Amino acid sequence: MSPARPILALSLAVALAGCGGAGERDAVASLDEELTASVSGNGDDPMLAIALEDPLMVDPQLAGRANADSVRPPSQPYSAPIPASDVAAAPIADEAGLMTAPAPTADCKQCTVARQSLTLGALAAGQPDRRTSGCVPGMRYAAGWANRLPADLPLHPAARVVEAAGNQAQGCALRAVTFNVSRPMATMLDWYFTQASKGGYASQHQADGGRHVLAGSRARDGAAYTAYMTERADGGTDIDLVANNGR
Repeated sequence: MSPARPILALSLAVALAGCGGAGERDAVASLDEELTASVSGNGDDPMLAIALEDPLMVDPQLAGRANADSVRPPSQPYSAPIPASDVAAAPIADEAGLMTAPAPTADCKQCTVARQSLTLGALAAGQPDRRTSGCVPGMRYAAGWANRLPADLPLHPAARVVEAAGNQAQGCALRAVTFNVSRPMATMLDWYFTQASKGGYASQHQADGGRHVLAGSRARDGAAYTAYMTERADGGTDIDLVANNGR
């Protein structure tokens, strides 16, 4: 075989391969032009072009209901309702016809006891009544004791209990409750003085600075109570009540 023949055959194959590649590229370019023409509205499917190019129709009423069940942040911060400025002055039915508590005396030993007592147990231990102080070691703390105060010295109807303790074992009926009431201290002094007077207690009113103490006892059965009161910044009253004859 002549050396020139293989060279000629190889050159012919390369030429044919180049022609085939160009044909394929032309076919791809032609298809791309057809697709582009269809999208731009110049193709053979005018309905498709209209569907793709026309603006979207939006119903404002329906758009506002989109994702109606999704969780959204509130339009404004949540806030609790602000009570009226005179909430502490609103009348309560149980306050009708109250007796007036006597004027306070300056000798207030129980005021010192209250300042030195950090717990209800310590406050009860400082009572002058021996029956009360003798039951202090067995005191147990639970909110339920607030509902077992003496029937004639109950919680005020608007009272909010903070802490309560008591002892009902071995003949004891000790109760001690810390609570606050959204009523002025003068009103609370009159309210508890009225309750105690109706229950047969002989009561005394003592004060030292902003702390007031209303205390009393009943001769027929030795029942005794002490109510410590201080005025709150919001116009209400903080009260610690200790009694030795709970229910």
